[in-house]
Amino acid sequence: MNAPVAPPPAKPIYKQLLSEDFPYPYKYIEVDGAKMHYVDEGEGDPILFLHGNPTSMYLWRNIMPFVEDKGRIVAVDLVGFGKSDKPKIDYTFQDHASYIDGFIEALGLKNITLVLHDWGSALGFHHAARHSANIKAIAFMEAMVPPGIPFASYEAMGRIEPIFRKLRDPETGPEMLVEQNFFIERMLPGSVMRDLTAAEKDAYRAPFLNPADRHPILMWPNEIPIGGEPKRNEDAMKAYGEWMLETETPFLLLYVSPGSLIPLSAAEWLTENLKNIESVFVGGGLHYIQEDQPEFIGRAINDWLRRL
Repeated sequence: MNAPVAPPPAKPIYKQLLSEDFPYPYKYIEVDGAKMHYVDEGEGDPILFLHGNPTSMYLWRNIMPFVEDKGRIVAVDLVGFGKSDKPKIDYTFQDHASYIDGFIEALGLKNITLVLHDWGSALGFHHAARHSANIKAIAFMEAMVPPGIPFASYEAMGRIEPIFRKLRDPETGPEMLVEQNFFIERMLPGSVMRDLTAAEKDAYRAPFLNPADRHPILMWPNEIPIGGEPKRNEDAMKAYGEWMLETETPFLLLYVSPGSLIPLSAAEWLTENLKNIESVFVGGGLHYIQEDQPEFIGRAINDWLRRL
């Protein structure tokens, strides 16, 4: 009898654990008169990655390769961010939501799995609550979700209260965010536990080298609902928060320690209150956790998608 033959070694599900390079060719599509920069690779149901402030889809570069075998990889730069156009709009939450809705429609994305972070989470959940029949599942991390957001008051913001008072002040906000490029030069690297490389910093700086290009960054802190204002965003976030509590949509929560938007207490609340959620601790991190824990995040998403 012949001895059993060992199967060939499995192909690794990742390419490189941590890289400065963006691994995909990019494309442009016009949405409401503006070119949106995106990637679209592979086949199957789409897995759509949405970033927040002040990043771009570059944030996902070390995570998307982990899930290539699970579907069609799609990522987009929000309007005004990355390599997308900067049209002359107000850059409100509603403006961004309109462009994301238009992007999804333009690409004809169906049965979508969303992977969300920061303001990309607010946009993704807002879209999902209004188009739930087209949403397959949602993975999220450091997201703008209940129980903490919307913020009941400045005091409820905890340790980030002082800085956001300054960022929303009509005098100090523009000075910090437009003149000093504070979000790019201080907030982003200060919210990553490792030291970003010079190439990584340059990639995040590139869309905002000129002060005139930084209006989209200036707007986001002012769009956070605090104490009921702005009301339009308070209403939108409460609406998708209620949807999250009611839906049977599968969720994957990826959380870190100490975290920022989703500390341990919030992770526990979400795990206890959402109907169809898995929670995975992926290690140490602050807010831009894709720069600290890409392997654990990518592997966790891959395994969850496999079991879905």
